[in-house]
Amino acid sequence: MTTTQRRGRKIMMTPEELDEFLTAQRTCRVATVSADGAPHLSALWFAWDGTSLWLYSITRSKRWSDLRRDPRVAVVVDAGEEYGELQGVELSGTVEFVGEAPRTGEPYPELDAVERLFAQKNFGLNEMPHDGRHAWLRLTPESIKSWDFRKLAAL
Repeated sequence: MTTTQRRGRKIMMTPEELDEFLTAQRTCRVATVSADGAPHLSALWFAWDGTSLWLYSITRSKRWSDLRRDPRVAVVVDAGEEYGELQGVELSGTVEFVGEAPRTGEPYPELDAVERLFAQKNFGLNEMPHDGRHAWLRLTPESIKSWDFRKLAAL
């Protein structure tokens, strides 16, 4: 269940704007909790399927080991250079590990659509190239907060 955004309602994205923004963007920042409790932040490509954010992570990364130990995550996707054009979305919740790890391309119907989407978006390909080093994480957010400072001009 997604929490309702209370502050910044005037600049939050509509569901359609949010979907369009997450579909168009390529890079996110993923925050995890390290073994010592310190935050760890890393950049990663993603795909948005309209419901979940799909992260294709190296399985030997600190991010992967952090999430194996504690699957809670916060992810930010943002864009814009000047203050009045800043846009972004913060998604948080618990990730699920989907498919084999590392992913070698064995048939896994649940990944068919997301792998096609990810390959087209990030590589311009119709099928996913598998390198035996990455695997899938799915974040179906429990909380989504968004902002679009371009709306400030209309206030």
